[in-house]
Amino acid sequence: MDTFSSGCLPHQSTFAPSLKHTQTMGGICERLQAVYVGIDAILEQMRRKAMKQGFELNIMVVGQSGLGKSTLMNTLFKSKVSRKSAQPNPEEKIPQTIEIKSISHDIEEKGVRMKLAVIDTPGFGDQINNENCWQPIMKFINDQYEAYLQEEINIDRKKRIPDSRVHCCIYFIPPTGHCLRPLDVEFMRRLSKVVNIVPVIAKADTLTLEERDDFKQTIREELRANGIDVYPQKEFDEDAEDRLINDKIREMIPFAVVGSDQEYQVNGKKILGRKTKWGTIEVENIAHCEFAYLRDLLIRTHMQNIKDITGSIHYEMYRVRRLNESNAGPGLAPGQAPTLVSAHTNGQTKVNGGPPNGMAAQCEVLTHEM
Repeated sequence: MDTFSSGCLPHQSTFAPSLKHTQTMGGICERLQAVYVGIDAILEQMRRKAMKQGFELNIMVVGQSGLGKSTLMNTLFKSKVSRKSAQPNPEEKIPQTIEIKSISHDIEEKGVRMKLAVIDTPGFGDQINNENCWQPIMKFINDQYEAYLQEEINIDRKKRIPDSRVHCCIYFIPPTGHCLRPLDVEFMRRLSKVVNIVPVIAKADTLTLEERDDFKQTIREELRANGIDVYPQKEFDEDAEDRLINDKIREMIPFAVVGSDQEYQVNGKKILGRKTKWGTIEVENIAHCEFAYLRDLLIRTHMQNIKDITGSIHYEMYRVRRLNESNAGPGLAPGQAPTLVSAHTNGQTKVNGGPPNGMAAQCEVLTHEM
């Protein structure tokens, strides 16, 4: 017993400090674990999921022929993504009516995949009589909302609904230097209620800097006078920081842009530009045009916000109207505004047999002009 005791004592005295140190470190680790929950790991989870799924973006370009719509889209994505680039046809004539044509592309950059759809509207504004030429475009946008709605209300719906909704419409204004045409005003007035519109002055290199600034100011005044709310809409600013950023963008609307998919050497660097007898217009130089601001808005800073507004505002307005029409049934008189019918279930509002929606009780009937 003595031998065993004497053998144990040195052993205990040797390891006692290490045991104390271990206990101390264990206490620190426990406290750190108690403080750190790991909520920030959700960002990495979302990133991995988004990288697997990829992204979708559907852009519509509207404007009369010859304003450089195809060239600008190719410049934006540095790829041949326009309709004319994908389906070249030198004998193509101006269509007698507006034809909606969509071309899809899969683009990948640094491991990020995006399915891009460019929707062209050849024939818009090219006729002698352009009355109601916005109607086919309005119908196309609503048809995409309807297709998405039908997928949503299916009992056995897809895990991920294909999104063909138009997220953004780039409207090309001719560089007249004077004012908006009645066609421009009417189109943007009607379409701004159903889609995000970003107006641009096409081929801005045909204007002097003074003419460009005056033209932009005139357009902004006409938009305000006609109640046209283009993207980014002031009413959808989420907070003071958003408002500050978006106010700077609103001061630049419409963007004066120049498109080119031709590369030239300037000061030893390759640049996209347009070469003239007086020099080279650099597309990505903000001193020459505002293409870089447009690209940043559509791709680098506001792409997700554009998609969010499409889904939560424009599509939601369409969905509410359609569900009200379905609830009203055939007894609804032509031109009669449907009323929002709701029922309360467990403290939530259920709209027209649809899913519970806590905000539905506050909704007013919102309609898309047709």
